[in-house]
Amino acid sequence: MPSLRKYLPILDWGRTYNRSAFSNDLIAAVIVTIMLIPQSLAYALLAGLPPEAGIYASIAPIILYAIFGTSRALAVGPVAVVSLLTASAVGQVAQQGTAGYAVAALTLAFLSGGFLLLMGVFRLGFLANFLSHPVIAGFITASGILIATSQLKHILGVSAQGHTLPEMLSSILEHLNEVNWITVVIGVLATAFLFWVRKNLKPTLLGLGVPPLLADILTKAGPVAAVVATTVTVWGFGLADQGVKIVGAVPQSLPPLTMPGLSPDLLGALLVPAILISIIGFVESVSVAQTLAAKKRQRIDPDQELIGLGAANIGAAFTGGYPVTGGFARSVVNFDAGAETPAAGIFTALGLAVAAVALTPLVYYLPNATLAATIIVAVLSLVDLLILQKTWAYSRADFIAVAATILLTLTLGVEIGVASGVATSVLLHLYKTSRPHVAEVGLVPGSQHFRNIDRHEVETDPALVTLRVDESLYFVNARFLEDLIQRRVTEGCAIRNVVLMFSAVNEVDYSALESLEAVNHRLKDMGVGLHLSEVKGPVMDKLKRSHFVDDLNGRVFLSQFDAWQALTKPEAAANAAE
Repeated sequence: MPSLRKYLPILDWGRTYNRSAFSNDLIAAVIVTIMLIPQSLAYALLAGLPPEAGIYASIAPIILYAIFGTSRALAVGPVAVVSLLTASAVGQVAQQGTAGYAVAALTLAFLSGGFLLLMGVFRLGFLANFLSHPVIAGFITASGILIATSQLKHILGVSAQGHTLPEMLSSILEHLNEVNWITVVIGVLATAFLFWVRKNLKPTLLGLGVPPLLADILTKAGPVAAVVATTVTVWGFGLADQGVKIVGAVPQSLPPLTMPGLSPDLLGALLVPAILISIIGFVESVSVAQTLAAKKRQRIDPDQELIGLGAANIGAAFTGGYPVTGGFARSVVNFDAGAETPAAGIFTALGLAVAAVALTPLVYYLPNATLAATIIVAVLSLVDLLILQKTWAYSRADFIAVAATILLTLTLGVEIGVASGVATSVLLHLYKTSRPHVAEVGLVPGSQHFRNIDRHEVETDPALVTLRVDESLYFVNARFLEDLIQRRVTEGCAIRNVVLMFSAVNEVDYSALESLEAVNHRLKDMGVGLHLSEVKGPVMDKLKRSHFVDDLNGRVFLSQFDAWQALTKPEAAANAAE
């Protein structure tokens, strides 16, 4: 049973579920459902899919995550960045508005879910670490800009196209003669209202004496108010006949059973985008889940999260949805509303199911401009251009990674942008580790501590050189250390001993071992002893598997102070080098 609970967390929290948790989860579900109805419709629009696909993608996936996921507050469903990635990937293989486009979106969810499940089963969550935080921040910032720009066509009522920022802006400029000014008024007013709601409505309501819970619900219902007001306006004044584009007929039904496309050509075309979506979605989801879990001293299992998200995406593929992940905004709302268990997600799914059956006719006259305003307000909070300033001040290498990710995402597209960001991060990491920090150290007077001779007043011995290696040694940086030692020992003929202080070395690969052997033979020919100090147990175990320790032209010391005492005494130094 314990092993079964590991893979089915619902058996863990479900056995302690009580009336108090039910009440709190139900209240949270009401608030989140109110928020998700317009948001789901909007994100489907962003993905280039019919509006009902957003609702469908928020029902079965939420239930499946509640069964398999470990976070008690994460709310799974369509999110802005994944919706943008979906539109970019599917738009390459099918024409928007066709049946093939919807099938491709289902296939993308299927591939993403399958990849996440495989990662979870084989416990490969660490692969997401190849996306550094600066790259993620840069990608999300660029995506926010792209998403907001892509929605300008709905605010203006024009039929612009494009996947990159230059393409979008150029297309909008070409179609400016098509601008529908009624649509512009609706879109601008809806955007301004939603910005005001987000920043000012709750403080205003609290100032009027409204209870905090009710104020919170009313604030989260702000997009619903915009939807109702603009829908009634378009219907009442017949604005659809004056060129205002509306959502139109939305099927009044529960999520249908669907089948992703399994043709080799389609699977091959969508495989790489599916992997990128999976990793980006997983990183975003786990970051949110860990943050919320820490606030209640709970923990999540990243590998089980992979299984939960994989199951959610598989569910989306067979119920008319598209790729999903844990959303930041909806998860925070779920947490703040008092959700105690994943049952809140199940209740949310039931609420959305009711909306799919009973409320969809009410959005027939909903203007696309209102959905675009909802998206713009949501994604602009993701844009953080200050990350450029912060990384420039802290690390030029991280700045390059961020700047490259933002620039390439905006100009070449989201897939190339994130792939280039990952490649840049890996290359910069290899470059930095190829030139490890190696400090020559000396003894701090009156202590047993050793510090950098360029930073501190320390005692040194002209016949002894101690180099503290502050990086693991592997094929990329092994030659760097070899050349550094060679240069140092040829600078002064009085040197009789070299000590490599390995306190920060966690790994020595075979290439580095060969370099150390070369250094050892070279120093031996020069009459200079080579010694090691403070070697960690696992590193020493590996070194002993070779002949290096036996052939060492010196000794291995437990501490650097032991090496100092032994080698600074003239007779000891002479014996050690022989």
